[in-house]
Amino acid sequence: MASTSSALRTISSSSMKLANPKSLTHSPTNSLLSFKLRNPLPSSSLKLNSSFSLPQRSFTCKSQSSPSSETERSSKVQELNVYEINERDRGSPAFLKLSQKPVNSLGDLVPFSNKLYTGDLQKRIGITAGICVLIENKPEKKGDRYEAIYSFYFGDYGHIAVQGSYLTYEDTYLAVTGGSGVFEGAYGQVKLQQLIFPFKLFYTFYLKGIKEGLPNELLGKPVEPHPGVEPSPAAKACEPHATIANFTN
Repeated sequence: MASTSSALRTISSSSMKLANPKSLTHSPTNSLLSFKLRNPLPSSSLKLNSSFSLPQRSFTCKSQSSPSSETERSSKVQELNVYEINERDRGSPAFLKLSQKPVNSLGDLVPFSNKLYTGDLQKRIGITAGICVLIENKPEKKGDRYEAIYSFYFGDYGHIAVQGSYLTYEDTYLAVTGGSGVFEGAYGQVKLQQLIFPFKLFYTFYLKGIKEGLPNELLGKPVEPHPGVEPSPAAKACEPHATIANFTN
């Protein structure tokens, strides 16, 4: 029995002895190594290129008209002369004394509309229509300074709009701010000559920006401006041969 017990202990002890513990240890490294790619991508190929540029494209807008013709059209000056005459039959001008002062003062308004004749005084061509705002009374000059906004109407030919200072005691220049009809695109200036305030005025337009030449019937040789000028009897009577077509009345 003693020998048997000793043998069992020997067998038991030897059979229970474990193998080298290191050989049974699970190594994460070893298991991961088994999944290594045979041909791994180079690290440089995984880098994102953070800088990139789009292809540059340029374009140019070109005018439909040639630059030379456009420059010629806009720089050419066309001269037009007209007389504005108040024949005391239109209730013009109207004096609105908004300042309520005995002398002309800032804020007084003067709406007006007078007749227009060609520079040679042979044809009735239309009317003026607008308003003047009194800016300053000039007693030393026996006159006033107005800010004027008005238009010249030429029947079927269209109109010209002007704006600027109107001095009753000396010649002045106003800006041409636009137009319609044959005057479409007009700009430039107009010289106002006061002959008899507020009954007779002579205008010389220096027009730019007009596409075509001005109608010949508006371009008669002007009568030299002076206080005694009068339209021809036919033009004053608005006879058919002494008016333009559908003249503004």
